[in-house]
Amino acid sequence: MVDMRAFQDAVTNWATGGPDGPARDLAESLGARTAVLLEGLSDFAAVEALAARHGRDLAAEGVCVVPMGGAMSVGRYAGLLGPPGLGLRLVGLCDEGEKGFFQRGLERSQAPLQDIYVCTADLEDELIRALGTAGVEEVFRAEGDFRAWQSFQRQPAQHGRPRHQQMRRFLGTKKGRKIRYGRLLVEALAPDRTPPPLDGLLVSL
Repeated sequence: MVDMRAFQDAVTNWATGGPDGPARDLAESLGARTAVLLEGLSDFAAVEALAARHGRDLAAEGVCVVPMGGAMSVGRYAGLLGPPGLGLRLVGLCDEGEKGFFQRGLERSQAPLQDIYVCTADLEDELIRALGTAGVEEVFRAEGDFRAWQSFQRQPAQHGRPRHQQMRRFLGTKKGRKIRYGRLLVEALAPDRTPPPLDGLLVSL
């Protein structure tokens, strides 16, 4: 896992103007075969948690999960990791609103478009619908966030909004909360309630 983290770091450094040598060397030594392109760290936390629940060691399987820091970076990462660069198979998970960035990025890198898994709104939306609002509240309670959640609901801007939408907004109100709950909500899911985009992505790897 440490070596795959090093590969992730080398890829990020390469994508931001650093040398390509470290990423190429690590890709070869690790037997990297697939790169999973994700918008951010909350998606990364969710995918790692899902793989662990299914007993998958993605690093040992030659799969590198790459949080890109935003969907607009997908063209750059796809070019470096896909056929024009390291020649890895590319798989993507994205929000509905960012689908166009992923399609264009994968098209330019000559990667199959069927390997993009799209969340209806975003990953948090998928997880809340899969777990149910009552189930999400149980996770808030277990994590000591239930009182903060109740206070958030009382804010004037939240009056009249569906609880589902309130929860999505709540997860983004504190730095690091979306990342933490990306893992926690996946871990709370029943085995047969994995959101289709996440399930499809894992099965494809």
